[in-house]
Amino acid sequence: MNTERLERQLAFIVELDKVKQIFRNTILMDTSRKENDAEHSWHMAVAALVLAEYADEPDLDMAKVLKMIVLHDIVEIDAGDTFVYGNVNWTEKALKERWAAERICSMLPEDQEPEFLALWTEYEDGVTAEARYAQALDSFMPLLHNYRTKGLQWQRLHVTRDQVLARNRRIERGSSALWEYVQNIINDAVVRGYLRQEEL
Repeated sequence: MNTERLERQLAFIVELDKVKQIFRNTILMDTSRKENDAEHSWHMAVAALVLAEYADEPDLDMAKVLKMIVLHDIVEIDAGDTFVYGNVNWTEKALKERWAAERICSMLPEDQEPEFLALWTEYEDGVTAEARYAQALDSFMPLLHNYRTKGLQWQRLHVTRDQVLARNRRIERGSSALWEYVQNIINDAVVRGYLRQEEL
């Protein structure tokens, strides 16, 4: 056994334990508390498996999709969670997250570092079918949470229908079927009073 290699791998795994402490704006469906990044990634991975038939690309490499999902939010250890409906400087966010990805992946052995960083970068770039599907699920899951909690966070944070549609449009790039479903539940959320049509 290469002890030095194992120690670097374990250091990476220990560092990722911090993901469990990063709480998001998304509320659990039972409304008891906010979810953390680790819970989000796990739930998103399960959803990706269950909903794979709705991906626009029929022959996805699901192993790659799952790898991207479990790695996509590790950068928030350094960069923090971003409230996507706020006034976000997307260029600054991208730079912070890139630096975080490089720092965290550099903890791995030299052969694993580029592989993990490439998976994270592929997800961020959203060019491949696998990345587009993973991004679709990343947007879909918080939206589903908001709908199932009767718009609890949408209302608390003064989010409007147009903001939700604009921010989540990337779902369509990975799954036109899920995007159709999303538009229906957004419209229903407005009717039910879960989501405001426009700013007051």
